[in-house]
Amino acid sequence: MSVENITERPAPTVADLEAEGDVAADFLEELLDIADIDGDLNLDVRQGRAYVSVEAEEGGGVELLSAPDTVQALQELTRLAVQSRTGSFSRLILDIGGSRDARRRQLERLVDAAVVKLDEGASQASLPAMSSYERKLVHDIVSDRGLTSESYGEGADRHTVIRRH
Repeated sequence: MSVENITERPAPTVADLEAEGDVAADFLEELLDIADIDGDLNLDVRQGRAYVSVEAEEGGGVELLSAPDTVQALQELTRLAVQSRTGSFSRLILDIGGSRDARRRQLERLVDAAVVKLDEGASQASLPAMSSYERKLVHDIVSDRGLTSESYGEGADRHTVIRRH
């Protein structure tokens, strides 16, 4: 595909993102019903994305779906369901049972370990490959700690490198 064929799409409006969240919630409700898992769905719009969270009382079964790889797979399925219904690419974020907060804490620990390497004299520290959303979180964490970061690599091998200013 040539560059001339690529057109910029306008940023989705809050109403577009709310509609995207509704479609995602409908899909997830059906999925939870099929799996006989009790969960409450909460919808939000933040930073130009629809956020859908599934929460439940302990023992409701949601914890069965909260492993990071499972959340990532369900997020991709939900994005495809939204795209199929709306005809537009979706960047929605799915959180199941607080999995996103747990992953952010893991990423903070990874960044902290990288900072120790920098403190010990390394010129840079590379983190493992991760999703674009996780890399964005890492860039935010790194910035909060007064350091710089850049992403390198392609596709599934894309990773973040952290440096001092």
